[in-house]
Amino acid sequence: MSMLTNTPYDEITIGQTASYSKTLSEDDVTLFAAVSGDVNPVHLDAEFAATTPFKQRIAHGMWSGAIISAALAVEFPGPGTIYLGQSMSFRAPVFIGDTITIELEVTAKRDDKQFVTLACKAVNQHGKTVVKGSAEVIAPSEKVSIPKPVLPIISIG
Repeated sequence: MSMLTNTPYDEITIGQTASYSKTLSEDDVTLFAAVSGDVNPVHLDAEFAATTPFKQRIAHGMWSGAIISAALAVEFPGPGTIYLGQSMSFRAPVFIGDTITIELEVTAKRDDKQFVTLACKAVNQHGKTVVKGSAEVIAPSEKVSIPKPVLPIISIG
């Protein structure tokens, strides 16, 4: 069984880094549209998307934001992290089949509230930055290691 282990506030240091990767699938785009209600045809309609500057369907911008959230929640600082805020600048499109790696780096800590600020960068498999920004979280105070939840299999039909 796969486990999730966090890094508590006291173990976090300025300059510390972590990364997390996910490949965008067709189902990811469809499910994100269903969950968010964002049915912009640039995400869902290949014919329409072909008329845009990108010439093909692209991921929802906030899909990248959700992957940053996942990196913070399951990788670093990990379980128990409270997500306070995010700034993002979209630099390039994410296409179906792209593998996005979230690179996190601790840039500041605030001891009185256990706040941690992290630089966040999303890079595709070609090394191109697709999103750049920062996140602020409350890091967990206690070390935990828990079984990674198994997600249900979802079929789209």
